[in-house]
Amino acid sequence: MRLCLMIEGQEDVTWEDWVALARACEEQGVETLFRSDHYLSVEGRGERGSLDAWATIAALAALTSKVRLGTLVSPATFRHPSELAKVVVTADRVSGGRVELGMGTGWSEPEHVAYGFPFPPLGERMEMLEEQLQVVNGEWADGPSSFEGRHYSTRDLDALPKPVQRSRPPLIVGGQGGPRSLALAARFADEYNTVFKTVAECAEMRRALDAACEGEGREPIPLSLMTGWLAGEDRTELLDRAGRLAEWRGDEGDAESFLDSLPQAWLVGTLDELTERLDELADVGVDRVMCQHLLHRDLDAVEQIGRIAREWSAA
Repeated sequence: MRLCLMIEGQEDVTWEDWVALARACEEQGVETLFRSDHYLSVEGRGERGSLDAWATIAALAALTSKVRLGTLVSPATFRHPSELAKVVVTADRVSGGRVELGMGTGWSEPEHVAYGFPFPPLGERMEMLEEQLQVVNGEWADGPSSFEGRHYSTRDLDALPKPVQRSRPPLIVGGQGGPRSLALAARFADEYNTVFKTVAECAEMRRALDAACEGEGREPIPLSLMTGWLAGEDRTELLDRAGRLAEWRGDEGDAESFLDSLPQAWLVGTLDELTERLDELADVGVDRVMCQHLLHRDLDAVEQIGRIAREWSAA
C-alpha cells in the first residue's frame, strides 16, 4: 500500500499554500502530491479561487526534486487532447520525469457553464475520454501519429520533445467502477482510480478490473482509491480537526456529530485505527490511497500521512 496526498485546489489553495504543501511532501516522504483539476469550488463557495492545475504542477516541478505530481483527474471537456499531452510533457520535462496524468469525463456542470466549456451527456463525454486517451498515447509514442475520431483529429503529428518517462508518464483513468471506464483503463491506462468507495466496493471493483484486463490480454493494473482523510494522533486531536473541518464546510454541529455524519467510505480515526483500515484496503487489492486532505493549511496532517507511508514501506 502506498499513500499519496490529494488536495482540492479549487477550494482557495493559494500559490503559497502549494509551495508549502509540496515542500512538506518532500520533507515527510510523501511520494506523490495530486491535485484536482477544477476551476470553481465544488463546495458551492464562489469566493474560493483556483489556480490552473497543470500550470501549478509545472511551477511546482521547478521548485521540487523528489515529490511526484499529478492530477485526479483532468476532465476530457477542458482541453484538446493534443494540447493536454503537450502540457503534461512540459511538466514532465521540467520535473525530470515526475508527473502523472489522471483523466476522466468531468462532472461539475456549473464550472462548465461559467467558463463556457461544452458539457454534453455522460455517454458523449465517455466517447471524448476514449478518443483523448488514444490521442495522448499516440502523441507520446515515438514517431508521428494520426487520429481521426468523432470529436478529435490529428495528422502526422510528431510532437517533440517526447516525455522524459518512457514509454510514457503514468496514465490513470478515473471512474466509479462502471464497465465502460474499467474497459478504457484496461485498454489504455496504467492504473484505475476510484473515489469514496468502501472496502467491499473496492473488492468488487478489483475483481471487475482484473476481468477487464484479462479481456484485453493484459496483466492486472493497479487499483487506487481517492477518499476523504481525517486523522488524529488520538481522539482529542481527531475531534479538533473535525471541528475545524466542520467550520470550513459551514456545518454548525459539534465535532462529534460532524464525525458521525461523514461517509462510511472516508478514512476517519486515530492513526492506529486508520492503519487497520488501510490494511483492509490492501487485503482486497487496493494498491495506493490518495488521501483527500481538505484542511490544506494543516501541514501536521501531511507529516502524519508521510509517517504512516514510511512505516508501511519499512514493514
